[in-house]
Amino acid sequence: MTKIETKLTRSWRPVAFAMAATMGLSGCIGGVPTNRSLYSENQPVVSHTNYVFDVQTSASGIPASEERRLTDWFEALDLGYGDKVAVDGSSLGIAARDDLVAIASREGFILGMSAPVTEGATAPGAARVVVTRAVATVPNCPNWSAQSDANPNNATSPGYGCSVNSNMAAMIADPEDLLRGQRGSGETVVMSSTKAIDAYRASTPTGGGGNTVTQTASDGK
Repeated sequence: MTKIETKLTRSWRPVAFAMAATMGLSGCIGGVPTNRSLYSENQPVVSHTNYVFDVQTSASGIPASEERRLTDWFEALDLGYGDKVAVDGSSLGIAARDDLVAIASREGFILGMSAPVTEGATAPGAARVVVTRAVATVPNCPNWSAQSDANPNNATSPGYGCSVNSNMAAMIADPEDLLRGQRGSGETVVMSSTKAIDAYRASTPTGGGGNTVTQTASDGK
């Protein structure tokens, strides 16, 4: 009886090894792609962070000490293109507002007067300056969830679009442009490109003292 059981057990070993190998390979292969369109599922996501600074004001404007603190704060944040700077001007005096606008002008940005809602209340006599910074990232990239060679759905890879969208999110100057784009000024490119031509046509001819052509020559030519 013992010999028969031993033989049966040994005869099942190759089958068990084959089953284990198959299960192991199926676990390594993973799923198959399911996105049958050419639309990338990996899209940039824009996140916003608000940095808050409360600066003390007075009836005569912003004290010099507070101005230095605010300037140092701007330098520490390393403001760049795309950063939005605004101040809560609901209870801001005219002198303090003018000083803040002058500081922003020296730093090279435009100060908005409509700041986003932030946590906490502003202390009496203080103005809240808010810097809003947007960052664009592409979550879940790279995506290697489907590692199977089989593609019965004729679908694109789960990582389709990761490289292009990640590079776009990293290189775009203002991540807000990914959400709504730049607003036009109402003047088309054609109107602006023809300004020089219109000025040339409207000028007085050279014979009447208008446009003149001056030719200069260097020595020996």
